[in-house]
Amino acid sequence: MGLLSGRAFRQRTETAESPKFLARGSAVATKAYILIETAVGKTREVAQALRQVEGMQSVDVVTGPYDIIALLEARDITTIGDLVTEHVHFAGVVRTVTCISVGGS
Repeated sequence: MGLLSGRAFRQRTETAESPKFLARGSAVATKAYILIETAVGKTREVAQALRQVEGMQSVDVVTGPYDIIALLEARDITTIGDLVTEHVHFAGVVRTVTCISVGGS
């Protein structure tokens, strides 16, 4: 699965929610790493706001092509999508890439 955002992400979540994807350990939270590019001078402000988002496990300011990497956990992939579109895209955020964790502990 590639990196998704917006409409493509929502379309993929319909397929990912089929019973075969949920059968294995559905009680475990779904994790997503969100790579965030911010507007110039807005990184600290955006990081502070992201820390208030329900389910946000960590928010790290980093160097490189993205300014922030955040870890979000929710009960399922649909909730991840809703939280990203409703609470991560706001003034100061230029673009995001959401990477859903597909394995590991």
